[in-house]
Amino acid sequence: MSSKLHGSIIVTSRCNAKCNMCDVWQYPSRPEEEIGLDVYEKLPQMFFTNITGGEPFVRKDLPEIVALLRRKTKRIVISTNGFFTDRIIALCEKYPDLGIRISIEGAPETNDKIRGIPEGAARTERTLLKLREMGIRDIGFAMTVQDMNAKDLVGLYEKAEGFGYEFATATLHNSHYFCKTDNRIQDKEMVTGEFRRLIARLLRSNKPKQWFRAYFNHGLINYIYGKPRFLPCEMGQDGFFLDPYGDVLACNGMERKMPMGNLKTQSWDEIWNGSKARDVRHAVKLCQRNCWMIGSAAPAIWHHPLKPVWWVFSNKMQAMQGKPGN
Repeated sequence: MSSKLHGSIIVTSRCNAKCNMCDVWQYPSRPEEEIGLDVYEKLPQMFFTNITGGEPFVRKDLPEIVALLRRKTKRIVISTNGFFTDRIIALCEKYPDLGIRISIEGAPETNDKIRGIPEGAARTERTLLKLREMGIRDIGFAMTVQDMNAKDLVGLYEKAEGFGYEFATATLHNSHYFCKTDNRIQDKEMVTGEFRRLIARLLRSNKPKQWFRAYFNHGLINYIYGKPRFLPCEMGQDGFFLDPYGDVLACNGMERKMPMGNLKTQSWDEIWNGSKARDVRHAVKLCQRNCWMIGSAAPAIWHHPLKPVWWVFSNKMQAMQGKPGN
């Protein structure tokens, strides 16, 4: 098994938000059918684990899930909308090394309109301030860029930089995971123009990590225009998703759900090394959706570094000369 195995643990499909780009809230899992600690105990050792949802902090037993997963992974990052301030603070008090990625969709008014949470931005701000007061270091923003918020992209990046926070980006995707098929970027020139402004800022940074984030955002522009991925998708080889029902998936971007197996009734080895897993991995290789999300793009950059390194080198040099990149 890969020493770089990374898992995305979808602990629930319940969510208090009603985002315009994700309809998962219309198809919530029921608490009684969500897998528990006995199933999570079957997971293997991992290099990195992202806990996501729905909204993970909806689950009252999230602290117990985190305690178990800490024995099985080197690093945990929780993706959240930041609404449940008290629960987030209590968990970070217990585990101050947790990573917290809060979804923010731009300026407060835009954020609340996209997320459908009245005064959601105010709650998020309160959560961030309390985390800062506590000295939590591994904090970041995550933004899904679309027509409604693209003009806020660079401003939110600058805010994150000012705080010393990580800044993650995505754009609209359709899949069984989001329960959506009609997400579209309407004004591609405007949206990709804002991505290019962000890329220019990232390339001017003195941090190499930001240069590779520029490459990732370059890939988002490529995806918006419907072009083939820059790098092959290898999900299901050293990365997986586990959904609230126990299904182990290679990827969350596929048009239909394709489980490798179910952890409630099977062992990890039976699933990961089984014939169904091989079939799913073959389907991933043939997949034409060209998704470009951090969960699949980051490992591809690790595994196929030559193309990203060359792009970074050539575009960094152009940025230093004040020229536009490619």
